[in-house]
Amino acid sequence: MLTRLLLLVQLLCLGASRPLVNPLEKYLTLANESDDVRSEALKRLLEVFGMEDVPPARSQQKQPPQYMLDLYNTVADVDGVTKDPGLLQGNTVRSFFDKLHSEQIQFLFNLTTVAKNEKVLTAELHLFKVRPQVSLAFNRHHFCQVSIYQLDNRQMNPQQNRRLLSSRLIPVHSMGWEVFSITHAVRSWMLDEGNDLGLLVTVRTLGVSQADSKLVRFASGQNHHHSKQPMLVLFTDDGRRATSLESFLEEPKDRPAPSSRPYGLRPEAALRRRRSLFSEDEDEPPCQRFPLYVDFEEIGWSSWVVSPRGYNAYHCKGSCFFPLGQNMRPTNHATVQSIIHALKLTEGISTPCCVPDKLFSINLLYFDDDENVVLKQYDDMVAASCGCQ
Repeated sequence: MLTRLLLLVQLLCLGASRPLVNPLEKYLTLANESDDVRSEALKRLLEVFGMEDVPPARSQQKQPPQYMLDLYNTVADVDGVTKDPGLLQGNTVRSFFDKLHSEQIQFLFNLTTVAKNEKVLTAELHLFKVRPQVSLAFNRHHFCQVSIYQLDNRQMNPQQNRRLLSSRLIPVHSMGWEVFSITHAVRSWMLDEGNDLGLLVTVRTLGVSQADSKLVRFASGQNHHHSKQPMLVLFTDDGRRATSLESFLEEPKDRPAPSSRPYGLRPEAALRRRRSLFSEDEDEPPCQRFPLYVDFEEIGWSSWVVSPRGYNAYHCKGSCFFPLGQNMRPTNHATVQSIIHALKLTEGISTPCCVPDKLFSINLLYFDDDENVVLKQYDDMVAASCGCQ
């Protein structure tokens, strides 16, 4: 009896010596693990969108240029899905505002946010010509010559530090946006990182004299509304375009439809076999597409993403059991695999997988680290249809 009592006391002491699990500590541990998973998931999502870090939240008064909004609406539908892959030149469009804000027609653009691997396709200088301040009735000039020069700050001589890029005649009485191509200059600047992107605009009448500043005026970032600011628009391609699935998924039109009867079985045996297969899959619907909405506000991106607010990526789910109908868009390999699985000819062979067999690209309009507005196209982001593969 004494021995049992000592043993019982010893067991009670051992039990009492075990540390108690703090519920709050356990909750915090799980919360930290959840935060780590969320942080890693958002980091991977940024990588999908070609970014390393989340751009800072833009100031409330900062608005995207109307040109970029119009361009986005041209290439994308309301959900951001690309209307026509051939509409956009390259896969990235950036708009840069003038950093100099000079009263003279001289501009400075910062292109440091453009990655080295991006290929410059087209570069345009957008200038807004405002209404003349003097009456045109007393002016005999109806056209003026506008010239764009590339500035080289390393040259001390003012006449040697500029190179003519573009020159053309525009009506003196006109008002609105004028676009000049400066592709060659931007490409040279991208190769020489130590040189600033400086541009000079001169305006002369046909009499070779410098035009009156009250007669021909371009909006500047200092004296005019932000919607009319001088802007550099850059069309580039970062080489991230994915390999299209179209050639892989195309099937010959004369391809015979696969037989609904398992090979090697007589009709009555095939019927019994099909019934057993359907009972195996009676609780799971066939392969099909389901909604999968990606909400940029929920993941904390709404402060820098302009459009869309989110998009439906869709996902594929369902069974791919034999027989695979044409509505399941099976590949030849998937058809064979489903047959081998149905006949149980080889152990460990599963049914084909229900996966996207056609993908659409989406477009994202957003502010980058330097508050430049960027339109970027991302391939293979929306499951257009599902099939068994």
